[in-house]
Amino acid sequence: MAATAVAEPDAEEGLQGWQTDRSRAPIATKIVIAGGFGVGKTTSVGSVSEITPLRTEALMTQAGEDVDDTAAIPEKLTTTVAMDFGRITLDSDLVLHLFGTPGQQRFWFMWDDLVRGAIGAAVMADTRRLEDCFPALDYFESCGLPYVVAVNHFEGTPRYEAEDVREALSVPADVPVVIMDARKRDTVIEALLALVAHALDLTPE
Repeated sequence: MAATAVAEPDAEEGLQGWQTDRSRAPIATKIVIAGGFGVGKTTSVGSVSEITPLRTEALMTQAGEDVDDTAAIPEKLTTTVAMDFGRITLDSDLVLHLFGTPGQQRFWFMWDDLVRGAIGAAVMADTRRLEDCFPALDYFESCGLPYVVAVNHFEGTPRYEAEDVREALSVPADVPVVIMDARKRDTVIEALLALVAHALDLTPE
């Protein structure tokens, strides 16, 4: 699937074409953004969402020190306790509903509900803590949901090529591995487009 420009809102109304012309029903799809604790899921959803994203963040407290390893991310002060939600319109009539999962193991019980009805998932990886994305990779492999690996390079960390990360994680050759920056809208959109294309490739004709 060729890279597609993101649809621009109508200049006068600030709305998409399908929002003003009810005869043009959009194709709505559900995408899951998953990965370990503090990997950039909330930032990714917020950087591309065309609506004010729904966030369920709570301040981190001393009670979580024994279960949340923040050694690599000492600046992190909040954590997602349920989900993130955002929306982005692609191809004028294609709407992606983005659901970000909580990263900590104690919240994994919610994943089954969050992924229900999704066409695919983007598993985010932090090169400082690659092992943190193994549970998400195992989960989507076991349930058969198409996924891509989105490597989020944090500022000041070593940069690796996609194929190096693929080898380190033993990601199958047919699964896309993309490099992105959760703060940069264009790179997150490219990762989402790669996921949509991959999911379509796996859809039976």
